[in-house]
Amino acid sequence: MSRRVVCLRHGQTLWNVERRFQGHTDIPLDETGVAQAARAASLLAYLRPSLIVSSDLQRALHTARALGGVTGLEVAVDKELRERGGGEWEGLTREQISERWPREFAAWEAPGGEDVADVADRVSAAIRRWAARIEPDGLLVVVSHGAAIRLGIARLMGLPQEHWPALGGLGNCSWSVLEEGRKGWRLMEHNAGTLPEPVQSDDSPEATRA
Repeated sequence: MSRRVVCLRHGQTLWNVERRFQGHTDIPLDETGVAQAARAASLLAYLRPSLIVSSDLQRALHTARALGGVTGLEVAVDKELRERGGGEWEGLTREQISERWPREFAAWEAPGGEDVADVADRVSAAIRRWAARIEPDGLLVVVSHGAAIRLGIARLMGLPQEHWPALGGLGNCSWSVLEEGRKGWRLMEHNAGTLPEPVQSDDSPEATRA
């Protein structure tokens, strides 16, 4: 028996469609995002989750509550599962960012934003903390954000930072599955739940390229 963690990205928002950096800005799901959350909930409910925890930002929390409504589970909230803070970039499109900060855009380092290592540390620590609350054969669903999930997974798996870009982004309401093995966490599925499509995310510039 081993613990499993499903890391679910929130549904679509208008800023996703407009390719705006969301970060900590509290943007709601759009109509498509609400439908995506309902679909993901209907699928993930079959896995019989033991516990659901969400970022405190409403796009993630509303996605989590769709699953909670199907399973009858209360949704715990943890602000440590928030997206990477975007500093001066929040609310701006990628085109605006690349024009104003070409060097920072190439490195994907927002002025006043969070460092990727700090995000990886806080998200992975939060996942470990909540996973410790479930039984050895339990399933934790973590509802968070694209960059936050990718960076948290990379840290949990012990990947050197130079290899973090090897993990691709997640589509809206797609998920990754981690399993706790004898030698640590293993990635069992990544970006599951949808057909391959361009990913709009607060992640690296490459995330939007088909």
